[in-house]
Amino acid sequence: MRKIYQDYLIRDWQESDRTAAARVIEQVLQEYGLPWQPREADLDVIEVESAYLNVGGQFWVVEHHGKIVGTAAYYPIKRGNKGVEIRKMYLIPEVRGQGLGKYLLQELETVIAAQGYQEIWIETASLLKEAVQLYETNGYQRTTGVETQRCDRVYFKILSI
Repeated sequence: MRKIYQDYLIRDWQESDRTAAARVIEQVLQEYGLPWQPREADLDVIEVESAYLNVGGQFWVVEHHGKIVGTAAYYPIKRGNKGVEIRKMYLIPEVRGQGLGKYLLQELETVIAAQGYQEIWIETASLLKEAVQLYETNGYQRTTGVETQRCDRVYFKILSI
């Protein structure tokens, strides 16, 4: 996958992105006072191959002038009906507020729907106010069943077939 949004390159993750992608996620979590958990909730960004690529998911990075400034990913889950979970959708502060998050979410939805999935699930934390607003204004419904310790909200969306 390779897309351009304004002057951002959104592309598939490569092995050489591991450290930079992890740093983006760690930076954003720390900004909001949430713990970076490389052996628990964030193990998937350390082990992208087994957590995403080998199970039918995808992991994308967002580049700006050669620097990784964001991430977005999804993988199939057993929850729901033909469901996937969007994970690791993070943007560093300097690139927020330009519609990039909305664009990433729409691109994820398009790719997910094209692969025949019917539901998208997202877990997040109330502290991530921009993320909560993004999901709520794009048709995601709040539900119950948080599975990730640092999260306190779960959303889902049924894709139109």
